[in-house]
Amino acid sequence: MQTTSKHIVFDIVGTIVTYDSILDALETRLGDRLRAEGVKPAMLGYMWFEISEREYTYLSITGQYHRFFDVFCSIFYRMLWIGGIKEPRSFAADEDLAYIVGHFKDLPLREGAAECLQLLRDAGFTVWGFTAGDTEQVRGYFLNNGIDMPLENFVSCDDTGVGKPALDAYKPLLDQLGSDEKWFAAAHMWDASSAKKAGNGSQDHPGVKGPGMRAWKCHFWNRLEQSATVYIRGWILDIRYRFSG
Repeated sequence: MQTTSKHIVFDIVGTIVTYDSILDALETRLGDRLRAEGVKPAMLGYMWFEISEREYTYLSITGQYHRFFDVFCSIFYRMLWIGGIKEPRSFAADEDLAYIVGHFKDLPLREGAAECLQLLRDAGFTVWGFTAGDTEQVRGYFLNNGIDMPLENFVSCDDTGVGKPALDAYKPLLDQLGSDEKWFAAAHMWDASSAKKAGNGSQDHPGVKGPGMRAWKCHFWNRLEQSATVYIRGWILDIRYRFSG
């Protein structure tokens, strides 16, 4: 595997990749039935992801690591009950769950993500992905959008059985990248801050904001450099300013 001495490690789902395929599948399969019960499908979907992350993390903390996908599937009926469905197993079936989670395989990239990655590569960075998901499936998100990403450039928490944001989850990548220049990029503050702490930290400074997209955290892992809360379009401008020509 050919790499450079500069690296950027991306969180994947929620940062570069959106949840839209799962939310759309939930809408297609159960949307009308949910609304008839006064439940908004999108709200239920986001709750499902958030509570799954909590359960996944707490299981990992207590030494009972399970794959995120398995945790997500296991609480489907509980989420319906929390959402106000009194008889979840009469309301929905395992076939509904299978249809919804089957769309994990085709989660879409965020607008501008491909351009960001290409700009970083043009500037001499090796791009990595660090995920709680299956590495081959996650790689497919990029290949499906015409972006070549070697399988060996993906690292999963499943490999070590330690989930983010435990500091030990980041150590294999930190050890692999050694003393090279390292960036970590994530949409979630808990992820970015944990990666920074695992890499001995860096300091936050006022950053760049761009128009029209959600805000992301982009942090140096172990260098005292400017880190920024940016929109992907604003980040593209920042990358060009820092690294191009």
